[in-house]
Amino acid sequence: MAPDAANLLSLLDWRRRIADLYARVRSDPDHAGSWRAWCDVRDELFARHPQSPLDPSRRAGFSGLAYFDYDPAARVLASVELSEPVAVAVPLSQDAAYRFTRFGHAKFELQGQPCSLGVHWLEGYGGGLFLSFTDETSGDTTYGAGRYLLDTVKGADLGREGDRLVLDFNFAYHPSCAYDPRWACPLAPAENRLPLAVETGERLATAVRR
Repeated sequence: MAPDAANLLSLLDWRRRIADLYARVRSDPDHAGSWRAWCDVRDELFARHPQSPLDPSRRAGFSGLAYFDYDPAARVLASVELSEPVAVAVPLSQDAAYRFTRFGHAKFELQGQPCSLGVHWLEGYGGGLFLSFTDETSGDTTYGAGRYLLDTVKGADLGREGDRLVLDFNFAYHPSCAYDPRWACPLAPAENRLPLAVETGERLATAVRR
């Protein structure tokens, strides 16, 4: 079935707003202030936008997404250690998979521990960098299938400083399938589990749980 034209235009508007939001985040030296603005804009989009991941029946009672407290130490710079590109089928939330290419690993230190996350490139027209993860909070205080940090095809791009990627875990967020099973989302690859509790970014709350 051909997609509905109005739906496509509202999706375009959603992506444009997300891209504009992250552009403001990247340009603002006040990291805590830009995080608060990010939270506010996401609440507005979830509550009122036609492309909200929330089912329309749940939007009227929506009281905002839940987050851990902001932690300046959760913003880190990662060196990307390049490797031979490997085709990876990243599982979806709906019994399928997306084709990605893992082309390296982001190396950084968080909570005093050395960490590594595989960085993936979406195969398809235009492509896009994708970085998701699970940690010791997954399935407890955060969505069990993981959270996203970067998804540049959707506009979620925290930028670089020099030759290093900005990974700010305050901006970790749940994929759309965390709110409604009708959404099909790539899940965090098994290799991208961090051996620590990342208590920053979006968390579960009664307002957004199924």
